[in-house]
Amino acid sequence: MRRDRPLLWAVLALPALQSVYRWRSEGLWPDELVAPTGEWAARMIIIALMLTPLATLLPGSRAIGWLLARRRAFGVAAFLYALLHLAFYIGEMETIRNMVAELGATGIWTGWVAFFLLLPLAITSNDASMRALRKGWKRLQRLAYPAAALTLVHWIFVHNETLEALIQFAPLVALQLYRLGRLAASRRPVFQSPV
Repeated sequence: MRRDRPLLWAVLALPALQSVYRWRSEGLWPDELVAPTGEWAARMIIIALMLTPLATLLPGSRAIGWLLARRRAFGVAAFLYALLHLAFYIGEMETIRNMVAELGATGIWTGWVAFFLLLPLAITSNDASMRALRKGWKRLQRLAYPAAALTLVHWIFVHNETLEALIQFAPLVALQLYRLGRLAASRRPVFQSPV
């Protein structure tokens, strides 16, 4: 697994490299790169959260198994894209005063909260943290779900485009509903007729 990490990270970094290249070589303003980097952050968190229900739906799939074993990379990539998104946003806003002025808007504070939920997940996405936190590590990683929900709200309100955001998040929602349905069915008591 360690041998393919550089290749996986190279693939995950391609959209970021393209954004930085366009900013440096084409002279794009940061405001033109805020949306693309935010969308890539959302896509990475969607992929990371889709893998477990996909593995349940397709238990024999080697491709899904391969991706599932590398799920943490997608989670860290989601945070790194969110960080790049934030950097371009700061460049667009230019001053802290401008940023504070719009902090109360739904599309803004949801993005900030999602970012700060992803921060501890990124910091602890390593083997040493898993060993140190034990069962608490898995509980901490569940913060990815509210972060994803807030990212969806952020996308809807910032772009004022509900349909596009819902299309992006629809596969994740469908798979999570499928997973919850399976969990509920497995916990349902089996009916036994009195004999």
